[in-house]
Amino acid sequence: MRQRATNVPRYGDLTSPEVPDRVRGATLVWPVGGLEQHGPHLPLSVDMDIPDALARQLAAETGGLVLPGQPLSARSLPHSGGGLHFPGTVHIGGAAFIDYLTEALRSLARLRPARLVVVNGHYENEGLLFEALDGCAPGTLFPATEVVAFSWWSLVTDGWLGEHLPAFPGWHAEHAGVTETSLMMYLRPDVVRPERPVNPSPPAAGVYRHPVDEAAISHQGVLSSTTGASAELGESLFWHLVDGGLRTLEKPSVPAPGGP
Repeated sequence: MRQRATNVPRYGDLTSPEVPDRVRGATLVWPVGGLEQHGPHLPLSVDMDIPDALARQLAAETGGLVLPGQPLSARSLPHSGGGLHFPGTVHIGGAAFIDYLTEALRSLARLRPARLVVVNGHYENEGLLFEALDGCAPGTLFPATEVVAFSWWSLVTDGWLGEHLPAFPGWHAEHAGVTETSLMMYLRPDVVRPERPVNPSPPAAGVYRHPVDEAAISHQGVLSSTTGASAELGESLFWHLVDGGLRTLEKPSVPAPGGP
């Protein structure tokens, strides 16, 4: 049985004089998440807890350091996060979020790591995160740094889904559903409540409607189904994500010298 890393080197534990030698040439892993409603059974911290756990494991297995997580996110949308009709979500407007990420990236670039890995856990963050990364002119800002960013669900293969979740509704609707519930049952079982809501009609992808009927879109903020969620499924998925993340980091972003 694989064991999750516990003593993961943390950037915030360094002293200022230690930073240049410890960070230059190293891998920094930055979890980016959110505080968003996840129905009656999961805590608001789901979108931070999952990327943080994955970031810590990737940092441990690559000999890197984990950065403090970014806990606030882009706004929750009705057809992918349930929306702001449910209490608890704390968000940053899209333009401000891009500006914030851009400034953070500029600051991180001064550290001159060999690789910056950004692990996202909030669905609505993805496009804004990628825009910030691309818009900050990474070729100039990170001339000697490989930058890799992904959302954790992008690591899940069709093979894993076919074996474990053949009736999968799509990632846009997998909000507070079986995958997030299972991951939290494995990662933080103490904060998972006993309710297991089921929404029999997940919303369609890529469709926005106004006015919104919350009851038609979700069941208590859950967009799909929690049926079949278990700590065992969460454990399988977590290590599948770790392996997928490591494979992603093994692939060079640019051709090797002398290559095509």
